Amino acid sequence: MTWRAACAALLALALALAACHADDNAAPIQRFDTAEVTLRPDGAPPAPPRTVSLRHRWDSASPGVSGEALYRIALPALPAGTDHALWLEAVGNQVAVRVNGTLVRQLGRPGSPFDDAGKFGHLVPLPAALLHTDRPNLLQLDVTAQALRGGGLSPVGLGPLAAAEAERASRLQRDQYAAAAYGTSMLLMGGLSLGLWWRQRVPLYGCFGTAVLLGSLRQFDRLLPTAPLPWPVWGGLMAVSYGVQLALIARFVLLALDRQPRWLATVQRAVVWIVAVLAASSFALGRRWPWDGALWLLWAAGMVCFAVVLRSAFVERRAIAWVVLGAGSLLLATGLHDLVTVRSAHATGLGFPLTPHALFFFLLILAGLVVERYSRTEREHKALNEELVHRVAERERQLGEAFEALRRQKEEQAVLKERQRIMREIHDGVGSQLVGLLNLVTHRDTDPDQLTEHVQMALDEMRLAVDSLQPVHSDLATVLATLRYRLQPRLKAAGIEVLWDVDRLPPLPQLSPESVLQVQRILLEAFTNVLKHARATQVVMHAHCSDGTAPVIELRLSDNGVGLAPSAPSPNHGRGVANMRTRAEAIGARLWLEPGVGRGAAVVLEWPVGTA
Repeated sequence: MTWRAACAALLALALALAACHADDNAAPIQRFDTAEVTLRPDGAPPAPPRTVSLRHRWDSASPGVSGEALYRIALPALPAGTDHALWLEAVGNQVAVRVNGTLVRQLGRPGSPFDDAGKFGHLVPLPAALLHTDRPNLLQLDVTAQALRGGGLSPVGLGPLAAAEAERASRLQRDQYAAAAYGTSMLLMGGLSLGLWWRQRVPLYGCFGTAVLLGSLRQFDRLLPTAPLPWPVWGGLMAVSYGVQLALIARFVLLALDRQPRWLATVQRAVVWIVAVLAASSFALGRRWPWDGALWLLWAAGMVCFAVVLRSAFVERRAIAWVVLGAGSLLLATGLHDLVTVRSAHATGLGFPLTPHALFFFLLILAGLVVERYSRTEREHKALNEELVHRVAERERQLGEAFEALRRQKEEQAVLKERQRIMREIHDGVGSQLVGLLNLVTHRDTDPDQLTEHVQMALDEMRLAVDSLQPVHSDLATVLATLRYRLQPRLKAAGIEVLWDVDRLPPLPQLSPESVLQVQRILLEAFTNVLKHARATQVVMHAHCSDGTAPVIELRLSDNGVGLAPSAPSPNHGRGVANMRTRAEAIGARLWLEPGVGRGAAVVLEWPVGTA
């Protein structure tokens, strides 16, 4: 839809150009197409007067030099009672208007390198007191022209003041208003393009932005009767900007089509530099031929690009190629027109340039490209977001499956580990007790009390293994309570009073079945030693937690038995104590045996909370 609108705009622009060009012959005033001229080139004697056709160019008559041209036109007798005026469509570079020998208007300072009256038309009212009503009037235009500045004189219009003002309004709209509109549009689009290039570093935007900014300089120059720099410096600057602008437009066309072979890109860069050098040297040397060569080189480069556009349009059938084909055709046609009738040294007169109008259409092309690229980028981002959503969902599904498989694997490993632990405990605990019991049974002289002890020990091992599988919810007090429930009957039957002094203990999140079993075996070993060796009547089980930055749970089992014999070996190096210490180290605790308070002995287990 964007390119259809662009094609419609192109057609409207072409019709507008044709209308503007046809307007030259539509003015309702009398025109004078010939004049007698006397040329006075600087450094040369004046040429004899001769009759010339207007749209007369100073650079064609006196190439490479400045000077003066005196134009004389015989005007008819004018009736009284009507205000008359002259319409000077193009005259330059400075001019003094005289009617019947009297100065009526001075346009620009004679010989000034800054003033140029030829950039737009001028309305010159004629005082009625100076006009003859009964014989012809003499119009004399004293023109001063600078080399390569486009000086000369176009056909002179004469008519009623109202008709001349209407002509001026029409020309003002065509020339100055159009230049202001084109210059402002180019300035805005150039700034936008360079802004896009600055953010995205896309050569298409940088190329076009530079081209249209250079073009805006020429458009605004058409509005300035006084140049900011003297001639020919200002003329060389404008020529360089114009040539580089056209070369960059050709490069922009290929970038827009995304068809730029390496060799063609190299040629285009060379053309930019060659055109800039030729344009600058032309005005520096005061010779027209380098500038003409630059213009023809630009036109040839445009034809090469046009061939690429034709192939893209007719072979690849791309919509953008058809739009560029239309704009390029219009630009080449108007460029050839301006080259032959306006800018060339062999031009026939002061023609009206059409290229700025054709160049304006490339602003529409860039706008269409920006809209299309934005729409395409938005579609790509939307598709990318949808793809990312799909990928994320797929990845979540895969991760979910992986986590589920890992969870099952961990559960299987935990079950296997627990199964192996139970098998090991049965083998090492109950199994070893049963094997010992079997050996005792095979001997006929075995003491029944010894058999009873082994059976009791096997039963204790089995109970410990079963109790370690019960959930304790990180509560060590529950483990101690279960052990008390198991051992209380045996101790009571042996005549031993058991006192339980258990404080409120902190939860132990890492209290695993294996650590529960180790604690139970340590305490069972300690109680068994009391039953076998201590001859005690009372046992006290202390359990409390110390305060501080590193809390420690202390389990102390003390009795009032015979205690530790002074002559006996160190109790901390006995086999039973060594087994208990090994079990304590397995759960990160520390165990030792010490004398009781007053009498008896005590087994102490310190268990840091962080290692439980």
